Amino acid sequence: MTPNNTYPTAHIKATPADFAPTVLMPGDPLRSEFIAKNFLADARLVNNVRGIQGYTGTYKGTPVSVMASGMGMPSMGIYAHELYNVFGVENIIRIGSAGALRTDIALREIVIAMGASTNSAFFDQYGLKGQFAAIATYDLLAKATEVAKNKALPVRVGNLLTSDTFYGERITDTLDWAKLGVLAVEMEAAALYMTAARAGKNALAICTISDSVVTGDALSAEDRQDSFVEMMELALETAVEVGG
Repeated sequence: MTPNNTYPTAHIKATPADFAPTVLMPGDPLRSEFIAKNFLADARLVNNVRGIQGYTGTYKGTPVSVMASGMGMPSMGIYAHELYNVFGVENIIRIGSAGALRTDIALREIVIAMGASTNSAFFDQYGLKGQFAAIATYDLLAKATEVAKNKALPVRVGNLLTSDTFYGERITDTLDWAKLGVLAVEMEAAALYMTAARAGKNALAICTISDSVVTGDALSAEDRQDSFVEMMELALETAVEVGG
Protein backbone atom coordinates (compact mmCIF):
# COMPACT_ATOMS: atom_id res chain seq x y z
CA MET A 1 0.00 0.00 0.00
CA THR A 2 1.38 3.41 -0.95
CA PRO A 3 1.72 5.76 2.03
CA ASN A 4 -0.74 8.64 2.03
CA ASN A 5 0.24 12.17 3.02
CA THR A 6 -1.69 12.43 6.27
CA TYR A 7 1.36 12.75 8.48
CA PRO A 8 2.27 13.52 11.13
CA THR A 9 -0.55 11.63 12.82
CA ALA A 10 -1.97 12.20 16.28
CA HIS A 11 0.37 9.48 17.56
CA ILE A 12 3.52 9.66 15.42
CA LYS A 13 5.24 12.97 14.69
CA ALA A 14 7.49 11.93 11.79
CA THR A 15 7.60 11.45 8.03
CA PRO A 16 7.86 8.21 6.02
CA ALA A 17 11.55 8.96 5.42
CA ASP A 18 12.15 8.71 9.17
CA PHE A 19 11.38 4.98 9.31
CA ALA A 20 13.27 1.99 7.96
CA PRO A 21 11.30 -0.70 6.07
CA THR A 22 11.52 -2.93 9.17
CA VAL A 23 10.43 -1.79 12.63
CA LEU A 24 11.03 -3.72 15.83
CA MET A 25 8.24 -3.13 18.35
CA PRO A 26 8.67 -3.81 22.05
CA GLY A 27 5.80 -2.81 24.27
CA ASP A 28 7.92 -0.71 26.60
CA PRO A 29 9.31 2.66 25.39
CA LEU A 30 12.36 2.19 27.63
CA ARG A 31 13.11 -1.09 25.90
CA SER A 32 12.95 0.77 22.59
CA GLU A 33 15.51 3.21 23.93
CA PHE A 34 17.67 0.33 25.23
CA ILE A 35 17.79 -1.33 21.82
CA ALA A 36 18.59 1.93 20.04
CA LYS A 37 21.42 2.82 22.39
CA ASN A 38 22.94 -0.65 22.65
CA PHE A 39 22.48 -2.15 19.19
CA LEU A 40 21.88 0.51 16.56
CA ALA A 41 24.56 2.67 14.96
CA ASP A 42 23.79 6.37 14.45
CA ALA A 43 20.40 5.98 16.13
CA ARG A 44 18.24 9.09 16.14
CA LEU A 45 14.95 9.78 17.88
CA VAL A 46 12.18 10.02 15.27
CA ASN A 47 9.10 9.99 17.51
CA ASN A 48 8.33 10.72 21.14
CA VAL A 49 4.62 11.56 21.12
CA ARG A 50 3.13 10.38 24.44
CA GLY A 51 6.56 9.04 25.35
CA ILE A 52 6.31 6.30 22.73
CA GLN A 53 9.93 6.44 21.74
CA GLY A 54 10.86 5.59 18.16
CA TYR A 55 14.41 5.45 16.83
CA THR A 56 16.01 4.75 13.47
CA GLY A 57 19.60 3.68 12.88
CA THR A 58 21.48 0.79 11.34
CA TYR A 59 22.36 -2.70 12.50
CA LYS A 60 25.24 -4.33 10.64
CA GLY A 61 24.71 -1.77 7.90
CA THR A 62 20.98 -2.44 7.52
CA PRO A 63 18.51 0.36 8.28
CA VAL A 64 16.30 -0.63 11.23
CA SER A 65 13.76 1.27 13.30
CA VAL A 66 12.53 0.45 16.78
CA MET A 67 9.42 1.94 18.34
CA ALA A 68 7.25 0.98 21.27
CA SER A 69 3.71 -0.29 20.78
CA GLY A 70 2.36 0.29 24.28
CA MET A 71 0.29 -2.38 25.99
CA GLY A 72 -2.70 -4.24 24.57
CA MET A 73 -4.35 -4.81 21.22
CA PRO A 74 -5.88 -1.33 20.80
CA SER A 75 -2.49 0.34 21.27
CA MET A 76 -0.72 -2.09 18.95
CA GLY A 77 -3.51 -1.68 16.41
CA ILE A 78 -3.10 2.10 16.33
CA TYR A 79 0.68 2.15 15.92
CA ALA A 80 0.88 -0.77 13.49
CA HIS A 81 -1.90 0.72 11.32
CA GLU A 82 -0.15 4.06 11.10
CA LEU A 83 3.30 2.60 10.46
CA TYR A 84 1.99 0.38 7.66
CA ASN A 85 -0.53 2.69 6.04
CA VAL A 86 0.84 6.18 6.63
CA PHE A 87 4.59 5.77 7.03
CA GLY A 88 5.20 3.02 4.49
CA VAL A 89 6.73 0.44 6.84
CA GLU A 90 6.80 -3.05 5.30
CA ASN A 91 7.72 -5.29 8.24
CA ILE A 92 6.95 -5.12 11.95
CA ILE A 93 8.56 -7.57 14.36
CA ARG A 94 7.03 -7.54 17.83
CA ILE A 95 9.49 -8.35 20.62
CA GLY A 96 7.95 -8.78 24.03
CA SER A 97 7.18 -10.98 26.98
CA ALA A 98 4.71 -13.81 27.37
CA GLY A 99 3.41 -16.06 30.13
CA ALA A 100 3.78 -19.81 29.68
CA LEU A 101 0.58 -21.85 29.61
CA ARG A 102 2.33 -25.24 29.90
CA THR A 103 4.66 -26.73 32.47
CA ASP A 104 7.14 -27.87 29.80
CA ILE A 105 7.85 -24.25 28.78
CA ALA A 106 10.51 -22.68 30.99
CA LEU A 107 11.29 -19.12 31.91
CA ARG A 108 13.61 -17.37 29.42
CA GLU A 109 12.56 -19.62 26.51
CA ILE A 110 11.84 -17.82 23.25
CA VAL A 111 8.56 -18.42 21.43
CA ILE A 112 8.06 -17.40 17.81
CA ALA A 113 4.37 -16.97 17.06
CA MET A 114 3.33 -18.88 13.96
CA GLY A 115 -0.21 -17.90 14.86
CA ALA A 116 -2.00 -15.78 17.45
CA SER A 117 -5.37 -16.86 18.81
CA THR A 118 -7.34 -14.28 20.76
CA ASN A 119 -10.26 -13.73 23.12
CA SER A 120 -10.63 -10.17 21.80
CA ALA A 121 -13.36 -8.57 19.69
CA PHE A 122 -10.67 -6.80 17.62
CA PHE A 123 -11.54 -8.97 14.62
CA ASP A 124 -15.18 -7.86 14.61
CA GLN A 125 -14.29 -4.57 12.90
CA TYR A 126 -13.73 -6.40 9.60
CA GLY A 127 -17.34 -7.59 9.41
CA LEU A 128 -16.54 -11.10 8.20
CA LYS A 129 -18.98 -13.96 8.77
CA GLY A 130 -16.69 -16.33 10.59
CA GLN A 131 -13.34 -16.41 12.35
CA PHE A 132 -9.98 -15.29 11.03
CA ALA A 133 -6.73 -17.23 11.58
CA ALA A 134 -4.21 -14.54 12.57
CA ILE A 135 -0.86 -15.86 11.34
CA ALA A 136 2.68 -14.59 10.87
CA THR A 137 4.16 -13.76 7.49
CA TYR A 138 5.90 -16.94 6.39
CA ASP A 139 9.01 -15.22 5.02
CA LEU A 140 9.68 -13.49 8.35
CA LEU A 141 8.90 -16.69 10.26
CA ALA A 142 11.26 -18.73 8.09
CA LYS A 143 14.06 -16.18 8.35
CA ALA A 144 13.73 -15.93 12.14
CA THR A 145 13.80 -19.69 12.65
CA GLU A 146 16.82 -20.00 10.35
CA VAL A 147 18.64 -17.26 12.27
CA ALA A 148 17.84 -19.06 15.53
CA LYS A 149 19.18 -22.32 14.10
CA ASN A 150 22.40 -20.67 12.93
CA LYS A 151 22.89 -19.09 16.36
CA ALA A 152 22.16 -22.44 18.07
CA LEU A 153 19.36 -20.65 19.87
CA PRO A 154 16.56 -23.00 20.94
CA VAL A 155 13.16 -21.56 20.16
CA ARG A 156 9.57 -22.77 20.18
CA VAL A 157 7.41 -22.08 17.14
CA GLY A 158 3.67 -22.28 17.64
CA ASN A 159 0.47 -20.56 18.70
CA LEU A 160 0.15 -17.71 21.17
CA LEU A 161 -2.96 -16.43 22.91
CA THR A 162 -3.42 -12.68 22.64
CA SER A 163 -5.58 -11.72 25.59
CA ASP A 164 -7.57 -8.56 26.24
CA THR A 165 -7.07 -8.91 29.99
CA PHE A 166 -3.98 -9.03 32.20
CA TYR A 167 -5.82 -9.33 35.53
CA GLY A 168 -8.53 -11.77 34.48
CA GLU A 169 -11.25 -12.94 36.85
CA ARG A 170 -10.93 -16.61 35.83
CA ILE A 171 -7.40 -17.91 35.32
CA THR A 172 -8.82 -21.22 34.12
CA ASP A 173 -10.23 -19.46 31.06
CA THR A 174 -6.67 -18.62 30.07
CA LEU A 175 -5.16 -21.98 30.98
CA ASP A 176 -7.81 -23.82 28.93
CA TRP A 177 -6.17 -22.57 25.72
CA ALA A 178 -3.31 -24.98 26.37
CA LYS A 179 -5.73 -27.83 25.56
CA LEU A 180 -5.36 -26.81 21.90
CA GLY A 181 -1.58 -26.56 22.10
CA VAL A 182 -1.34 -22.81 22.70
CA LEU A 183 2.09 -22.15 24.19
CA ALA A 184 1.85 -18.82 25.98
CA VAL A 185 -0.24 -15.71 26.51
CA GLU A 186 0.55 -12.07 25.68
CA MET A 187 -1.47 -9.02 24.63
CA GLU A 188 -0.49 -7.68 21.21
CA ALA A 189 0.38 -10.27 18.54
CA ALA A 190 -3.10 -10.94 17.13
CA ALA A 191 -3.75 -7.23 16.59
CA LEU A 192 -0.42 -6.93 14.78
CA TYR A 193 -1.12 -9.95 12.56
CA MET A 194 -4.62 -8.78 11.63
CA THR A 195 -3.47 -5.23 10.94
CA ALA A 196 -0.64 -6.50 8.75
CA ALA A 197 -2.98 -8.77 6.83
CA ARG A 198 -5.41 -5.92 6.17
CA ALA A 199 -2.59 -3.64 5.01
CA GLY A 200 -0.95 -6.31 2.86
CA LYS A 201 2.24 -6.02 4.92
CA ASN A 202 4.43 -8.37 6.97
CA ALA A 203 4.46 -9.20 10.68
CA LEU A 204 6.08 -11.51 13.19
CA ALA A 205 5.95 -11.76 16.99
CA ILE A 206 8.89 -13.08 19.02
CA CYS A 207 8.38 -13.38 22.77
CA THR A 208 10.51 -14.35 25.74
CA ILE A 209 8.80 -16.30 28.51
CA SER A 210 8.90 -13.98 31.51
CA ASP A 211 6.51 -15.84 33.80
CA SER A 212 4.36 -18.94 34.06
CA VAL A 213 0.60 -18.75 34.38
CA VAL A 214 0.69 -22.39 35.51
CA THR A 215 3.30 -22.22 38.30
CA GLY A 216 3.39 -18.54 39.18
CA ASP A 217 7.16 -18.36 38.63
CA ALA A 218 8.38 -15.06 37.19
CA LEU A 219 11.57 -13.26 36.24
CA SER A 220 12.61 -10.13 38.09
CA ALA A 221 12.83 -6.83 36.22
CA GLU A 222 16.61 -7.22 36.04
CA ASP A 223 16.38 -10.80 34.79
CA ARG A 224 13.92 -9.74 32.11
CA GLN A 225 16.32 -7.20 30.67
CA ASP A 226 19.20 -9.70 30.58
CA SER A 227 17.08 -12.52 29.15
CA PHE A 228 15.47 -10.33 26.50
CA VAL A 229 18.82 -9.56 24.85
CA GLU A 230 18.80 -12.88 22.96
CA MET A 231 15.31 -12.11 21.64
CA MET A 232 16.40 -8.62 20.59
CA GLU A 233 19.42 -10.00 18.73
CA LEU A 234 17.24 -12.62 17.03
CA ALA A 235 14.86 -9.91 15.81
CA LEU A 236 17.71 -7.67 14.66
CA GLU A 237 19.40 -10.48 12.76
CA THR A 238 16.06 -11.28 11.13
CA ALA A 239 15.78 -7.64 10.08
CA VAL A 240 19.21 -7.94 8.44
CA GLU A 241 18.03 -11.02 6.55
CA VAL A 242 14.97 -9.12 5.35
CA GLY A 243 17.16 -6.24 4.16
CA GLY A 244 16.75 -2.47 4.20
